[in-house]
Amino acid sequence: MGPKRPKTLAVSASVAVACTVSLLTLGGCSSEDAGGEAASGGSSGHTSHTTAGSGAPRPTEPARTGPAPAAVPSVRDWKPVRGPAWKPSKFTRVVADPDGPLADEGKLLARELKVPFSDGPARTGDIRLSLDQSLETGREGYVMESREGQVKIAGAADAGVFYGTRTLLQSVRATGKVADGVVHDKPDRSQRGLMLDIARKHFSAGWIEDRIREMGDLKLNQLQLHLSDDQAFRIESSTHPEVVSNPRLTKAQVRRIVRLAESRHIDVIPEIDSPGHLGAVIKAHPEIQLRNAQGRPTEGAVDISDPRAAKIVDDLLREYAGLFPGKRWHLGGDEYLALAQRDPEASYPGLAAKAREEFGRDARVQDLATDWLNDRSAVVREKGKTPQAWNDGIHEDGAVRAHRDREVAYWTGKEPGERSPVSYLKEGWKLINANDEYLYYVLGEPNKFTYPTGRRIYDEWTPAVLRGTKPVPKSLSGPEHIPGGRFAVWCDRAGAQTQEQVAAGIRAPLRAMAQKLWDPKKPAMSWEDFKRLGERAS
Repeated sequence: MGPKRPKTLAVSASVAVACTVSLLTLGGCSSEDAGGEAASGGSSGHTSHTTAGSGAPRPTEPARTGPAPAAVPSVRDWKPVRGPAWKPSKFTRVVADPDGPLADEGKLLARELKVPFSDGPARTGDIRLSLDQSLETGREGYVMESREGQVKIAGAADAGVFYGTRTLLQSVRATGKVADGVVHDKPDRSQRGLMLDIARKHFSAGWIEDRIREMGDLKLNQLQLHLSDDQAFRIESSTHPEVVSNPRLTKAQVRRIVRLAESRHIDVIPEIDSPGHLGAVIKAHPEIQLRNAQGRPTEGAVDISDPRAAKIVDDLLREYAGLFPGKRWHLGGDEYLALAQRDPEASYPGLAAKAREEFGRDARVQDLATDWLNDRSAVVREKGKTPQAWNDGIHEDGAVRAHRDREVAYWTGKEPGERSPVSYLKEGWKLINANDEYLYYVLGEPNKFTYPTGRRIYDEWTPAVLRGTKPVPKSLSGPEHIPGGRFAVWCDRAGAQTQEQVAAGIRAPLRAMAQKLWDPKKPAMSWEDFKRLGERAS
């Protein structure tokens, strides 16, 4: 997982585009997310005596072949056609069925562009959103066509149409227009995310919401929240209020975060890490702390032979299942310090005895740890969730095997019992790339961590680079083996940066990762050009 070491994005400033329409940025406008009325359009980019009721006049600028839309991540397929390009004008509306599945996407884009939302019919100057299930784009792909003064965005599902609106919005921000042509675009990897350690450092609900807005623009679709650790437990609880720290997120704040994420097609993935990293829970329940053969307490570790420990964790898992309605749940499983000993059985004879009692005379402490995670996995499975776990919580061999019902987030090859990513892939595990060499932003840079840079991710990293700097074999590197990746912010030294510094520090790395998860091939654009584009398009 995160280092025990740790397991942060940024708010865009208002940007004036080259055209005469002013745009609403994504940072912190509460009316945007409360469903306020769309503003009226700005001034026209064309001169015309045509009335608003008949739509904009046909563009009269010279026809030319223009560049692909300016967006991060870059579009994957662009076929230009000769034409004058589309620009927002005083005639522009966003057109979609107000009672249909694209109403939210349409109204959001209208607010951002400060133009009206309309039920149509579409006319010259408009942006038309539609669903077309015959398109072979997948649920996150889209087709965007700009011709004859109108933009049409279509997808097989609403997520794809939303991503098409992000491409349009960014291009308008960066250049003031969209050249005439056709975009066919879809992601290479289905899981594209950010992980925030909100346990070691409290991040305000508003700050998290700003990150969600930025994530939506980058076409990222997962936000993992690391809710608890040794330092704090940062979410309101009714089943175990005694474990909750201050400051913390209230359930009302979490509901708002989840609603905003859903509006950007982002799945919020909660993580209550166990059986290690539970120091905040142990502080309220010292009776469940693991002790070694000499009776000394083990930092952050619960006694996995004690059913009271399992009950507390399961109570919390069940309590939050409805609060986080997404498809996945992260169970942690990393850095259980009993397994970091040279001889876990000698160091923790109570665990060893329980393992033999449960699973036979050859069973070891790791078998008890595997069974612990299997049981927690069953709890979230009952709630309809797909479990995820850190790679060092999935142990090799043993009397007990990890259930194959989960995805593995591969973060390190430096922990006790380390295994190469290839060993997991050959066993058939799906790996989420959380490579701590490139994707770990650890506050204070402890344990030889350094802050990752966007340039290094952009130039060197791909989803196939799971550990260190070398990719796994091509035969094991496709989306069916590595569904995606996640950039992780860990707050080991919480005071090392302010919230604002974290937001600024992760902006470029997150853009670079978004690019490489959308399209892993070597980018055509230089890093400096990509960096400038990201700044103009945000």
